[in-house]
Amino acid sequence: MFEIQDVNELEERFRTDSRRGLPKEEARSRLKEYGENVLKKEKGQTVWGMILEQLNEPMIFILFMAAAISMLLREYSDTIIIFVVIAMNTAVGVIQEGKARKAMEALKKLAAPVALVKRDNEYQEIPASQVVPGDLVKIEAGRQVPADVRITSVRGLAINESALTGESMPVEKTDQPMSAEAPMADRKNMAYMTTEAMKGQGEGIVVATGMETELGKIAGLINETTGELTPLQKRLGDLGKILSVVAVALCVGLFLIGVVQHRNILQMLLLAISLAVAAIPEGLPAVVTIVLALGVARMVKVNTIIRKLPAVETLGAVGVVCSDKTGTLTENKMKVVTVYCNGEIMPAEKLNPQLHDRFLEGYLLCNDSQLGEQEIGDPTELALLHMGKERGVKKEVLEKQKPRIGEQPFDSQKKYMVTVHREGKYNTAYVKGAGDYILEQCTGILVRGKILPMTQVQRMKIRQAMESMARDALRVLALAMKERAGEVTDEGLMKGLVFIGLTGMMDPPREAVRNSVSILHRAGVKVAMITGDHKDTAYAIANKIGIADAREQCISGDELERMTDERLEEVIPKLRVFARVTPEHKVRIVRGFKKNGQIVAMTGDGVNDAPSLQAADIGIAMGKSGTDVAKNAADMILTDDNFSTIEKAMEEGRSIYVNIKKSILFLLSSNFGEIITMFAAVLLALPTPLKASHILWVNLITDSLPALALGVDKNNRKTLMNHPPRDPGESLFAHGGWFLTVFYGMVIAGITLYTFHKGGQTYAFTVLGVSQLFHAIGMRDTERSIFRMNHLENPFMIFAFFAGLGLQFMVTEIPYFVQAFQTVKLDMGTWLWLLAVSAIPLLFHELRLLFIKKEK
Repeated sequence: MFEIQDVNELEERFRTDSRRGLPKEEARSRLKEYGENVLKKEKGQTVWGMILEQLNEPMIFILFMAAAISMLLREYSDTIIIFVVIAMNTAVGVIQEGKARKAMEALKKLAAPVALVKRDNEYQEIPASQVVPGDLVKIEAGRQVPADVRITSVRGLAINESALTGESMPVEKTDQPMSAEAPMADRKNMAYMTTEAMKGQGEGIVVATGMETELGKIAGLINETTGELTPLQKRLGDLGKILSVVAVALCVGLFLIGVVQHRNILQMLLLAISLAVAAIPEGLPAVVTIVLALGVARMVKVNTIIRKLPAVETLGAVGVVCSDKTGTLTENKMKVVTVYCNGEIMPAEKLNPQLHDRFLEGYLLCNDSQLGEQEIGDPTELALLHMGKERGVKKEVLEKQKPRIGEQPFDSQKKYMVTVHREGKYNTAYVKGAGDYILEQCTGILVRGKILPMTQVQRMKIRQAMESMARDALRVLALAMKERAGEVTDEGLMKGLVFIGLTGMMDPPREAVRNSVSILHRAGVKVAMITGDHKDTAYAIANKIGIADAREQCISGDELERMTDERLEEVIPKLRVFARVTPEHKVRIVRGFKKNGQIVAMTGDGVNDAPSLQAADIGIAMGKSGTDVAKNAADMILTDDNFSTIEKAMEEGRSIYVNIKKSILFLLSSNFGEIITMFAAVLLALPTPLKASHILWVNLITDSLPALALGVDKNNRKTLMNHPPRDPGESLFAHGGWFLTVFYGMVIAGITLYTFHKGGQTYAFTVLGVSQLFHAIGMRDTERSIFRMNHLENPFMIFAFFAGLGLQFMVTEIPYFVQAFQTVKLDMGTWLWLLAVSAIPLLFHELRLLFIKKEK
């Protein structure tokens, strides 16, 4: 809206003077009216709030139920164990997520600390928080813009807006009115809060402060975006509800059976409670949390920091990766890739300091930037300096040989700059700028060290070279010279130029990106590129790295703006490139993919990426180039800023989900065996085969170690990324999970009841615990024989087996535990027999595989 108004209209609207600035009294009055130029602080979550959030899980409610039951049974040691498990689970979750919700704080840190304003016709430096609408602000190279400013005068001003708009190049600013329909990245008469002036200077009227700025709108988007449960959290939540219903139903059913059988009511109540305990896998929340935490530790090895624990598993279900272009897919550094010199177009690598001396010399001398420990200047000019440095030609050396004696700075309207250098007895001028304009001023051309007249054929070849570079979305700069240059004026310098050559530069893709995109495609994961660049530039990069192969797969922010959410949802599966987009567009894109049933990962590094990073199922920020805002809004951070790391992290995520599923199926099949054991005993009018304390011991102590061992198991990495991501709505029991749970549950129940019949509760308790240790070995791979597994790949499973065996041995042989669990001591012969019976689940594992092979 402000971009369409001229200076007079702005002065009238903001009751200000574009030459003198605001009166100081008026500025103080407006500060009271509009408030300080700061972003509203998001209400932080207390530690107690984070603890309650961790406890608000169905499986945790079940643990509390188990604790209450054990207290009713006066099994106080079991109660303590359960509360320890709850405390561990909560602590790990709070620690992992304790640094979340800091995006707003990071946004506040971005704000410029001071501003140079003109009040009562005097410049003064004030805290940026004191800037008000209507203030006249001076912007110059090296300063941050303190608020949103409509520029009223400009002298070669260029501003870096990459963190806000995604535009990789500094934007040359103007003071002329513009179209109201121009997207934010194209509003060249506006300067935005927190962007940085790279060169030149200008003045402008402040049109928005605080939350009314474009940065403030992004802050608002961050606040509006709410987190969603991950697929695993949803499945575990569903499982918790199912188990709660099952536990209550079993209690009621068993109690009614006891009444029908005229059993003792108190005895039946205790039996019902024991059965409820059997239905609840008390160790599951702790196992899942610890497996995820161990996954976080492994992720560090592939240059990935996980900020939110559930993100580890969600990675394995990602179906779409929406990637920011600048700095993620590309190096975020301009590089000369193609040149036109001596009448031919060629790769920049073929430049030769002897054959192309004037070419290199001109681009390095007609240059205001500097290399060194800290690179200073325009990215385009820095790319030219690197071009020379890579061929052993340095600007500092050339300037000593041919010192600059005059110049005409770059002008955004003229589109060129001139420097004049002393060369022996004469002066030489170099002119660098827009190709079309410079070519029109040239009457000669330099070919292999000789100046020849410019012919129509040569002019046509140069234009063809420019068009070729433009098709590849390269930024083209022309170079010309004038020997024996006269006065430093347009009249004296811009006539009779000699054309030297062209450079075509771009922000090149990272080397490994194309291969990573190919791997993700093979894994059924779509890759979409989201950028603030123009459509042609975006498509050229996307095509080069294999993201898009047709222009129909590209859409611009303007087209997106005119599209309804329903239409976007319809066409988005075919789109791969989103160009010239705003932060609001990015959020719409992420939501569009999510409405198509996809789990979406979004990468980014700028302030403008923060809302979409939060909106995505997985927000991925860059560790090196990323702003604090992006990092705090993300679920994970890539420490090497490399897109290829995402592919490795996804592989790890898929492996972690497979392992969590193994652990869950192992625990549930073991619990199902306990349920059948208890229920069958009642139906058969047998005494109670297991006490509630026995079941709690097995569930919390004996089972937990092998479940954790399954959680860190090694999977076949070759196959993990050779199939599509799982359906986010897929049940934990998909692909035969229910059959495995029931099948092995019945096997465990059968051998437990058999040994109970043979020797009583101690036999049943021992076999129940030890059989589950053997069962865990088979659960490492339900499709492969235990004789074909490499058991040394998982030393923790070997440790878990023998540790579990030792714990079970302890409760029958150490007097204190014998008394606590009301067991009896067993001799060596009995132990060997019980071990043989307990190994029966492995026998059924092998028999099932033989049956499957015969079926095939």
